[in-house]
Amino acid sequence: MRILKGMTLAATLLAVSACSTFSGNNGPSFPASASWGLLPMVNYSQTPQAGERSEQILLSVLSEEGIQPRVYPHVEDQDLLVLDDRKRYEQALQWAQGQSFDYLVSGSVEEWQYKNGLDGEPAVGLSLRVLDARTGQVLWSNSGARAGWSRESLAGSAQKVLNTLIGDLRID
Repeated sequence: MRILKGMTLAATLLAVSACSTFSGNNGPSFPASASWGLLPMVNYSQTPQAGERSEQILLSVLSEEGIQPRVYPHVEDQDLLVLDDRKRYEQALQWAQGQSFDYLVSGSVEEWQYKNGLDGEPAVGLSLRVLDARTGQVLWSNSGARAGWSRESLAGSAQKVLNTLIGDLRID
């Protein structure tokens, strides 16, 4: 009986640990009084508007850490170039350079989908970075990926990844 319990525990730990992957750097501590700006999350996934979806969750997670970034202005023009995430990023970066931010938060979405199969598990892969607003130098970066359980939502999986990523950001 004891062996069966041990094997069950080991299998459970293996299954849970195989669901998430994170990597990043420690980076500096950031002052709580700093001025922050949010740039677009560039979408490299196959899912339309995954960048915008992840930005909204990121705003919530950042506010839990006491960071209230100003969000880049959304462009009303329906020009196809504006819908391109890289173009949106470039326009937002130009806007941010005209502001008095200390730091900029940005990132990318590498995966945002429900996996094929009977369970249809959500799979999310996100990367974040903090830039020095004056120089553009990357001061902190972190990446994470997670495959959730079959009844979990993409947004729920993304929130868990973002909570872990932002939890590694040191705010003094």
